[in-house]
Amino acid sequence: MDGEINNFIMVWTIVASTMSYCYTIGNLISHGTPRLIALIPAIILLFLLPLRLTSIHLGGPSSFFIGWLSTFKLFLFAFNKGPLSTNPPLSLLHFISLACLPIKFQNQTNNNHKKDHKSNSKPTLKYVYTTIIIILALLIPLYSKKENFHPKFVFLLYTLHMYIGLEFFFALASTFTRKLLSVELEPQFDKPYLSTSLQEFWGKRWNISVNRLLHPTVYEPVMTFCSRWIGRKWAPLPAILATFTVSAIMHEVVFYYIKREKRTWETWEPSWDATCFFILHGVCLAVQVGIKKAFGEKVRLPTVVSWLLTVAFVMYTTLWLFVPALVRCRVYEKASRELSALNQFLNDVYHLVRV
Repeated sequence: MDGEINNFIMVWTIVASTMSYCYTIGNLISHGTPRLIALIPAIILLFLLPLRLTSIHLGGPSSFFIGWLSTFKLFLFAFNKGPLSTNPPLSLLHFISLACLPIKFQNQTNNNHKKDHKSNSKPTLKYVYTTIIIILALLIPLYSKKENFHPKFVFLLYTLHMYIGLEFFFALASTFTRKLLSVELEPQFDKPYLSTSLQEFWGKRWNISVNRLLHPTVYEPVMTFCSRWIGRKWAPLPAILATFTVSAIMHEVVFYYIKREKRTWETWEPSWDATCFFILHGVCLAVQVGIKKAFGEKVRLPTVVSWLLTVAFVMYTTLWLFVPALVRCRVYEKASRELSALNQFLNDVYHLVRV
């Protein structure tokens, strides 16, 4: 684990230096193809750096942040688009933070509104964090008895752990950045369990930072291109399919990052479960949007029914396709070993202090 920590420090030091280079390029070279050419070496480096990490708790988030989000942000930055392109320009510290982390600074116009509710939101966040920690503490001991449970119930535990862990991890990243930069941050999740449609789930509630990057990098270009052939009304349908296809590919890449073991260079053999998951959701979302465009409000289910169908579909496909892909990557097995190693390390430190 010591070697992994050293690699983690080295990787993020290189990332910070690379983002400083990109910041300088943005000041020296005008946006467009020349800036993109200058940024290509940085994008390639960021894409390769996660290969230095093999742990789940350090390598998993790093591969998502660096190999996916940061590279997409730099592609947008090359053409003066996306979160890194602002007027006035960001400071170096803000640029590096925004480029490396799944965050988005609140609009200045919303600051007053946020301040009005600041006193009310802090107690709520404390209760949320406490609840998350309690649930995680209840889930982890069940893993030692998973042989006694039905495989689907174990997958359900994995799903709950994954969602709660993501909520907690993103909340920690936001809190750290808020304290460091004294800025308000927009949330990454917005109660996805309340979604009443796939469009609402993927477009407004689940992993908002990814949606904001895929929309300008994939959805908008494809929709603009398709509008010339099938019209503006139906162009969103192939754009949706293209967006989910790109998301599927990037998830397979991230899964490869976290599947690797130390000092091994395994041949990339994706299971395609994650790809099927996102393609299926893309097709279903395109059908849903197509029906809405064709019939408008004439075909509309009661809110409770649409909520139940959405939650059931997301949960079923997650247990059927997405979680098995993670299991094949040994995510939970490796995470358990790392937590055991961390627990042993803390016990050793405790005994050492006592002595």
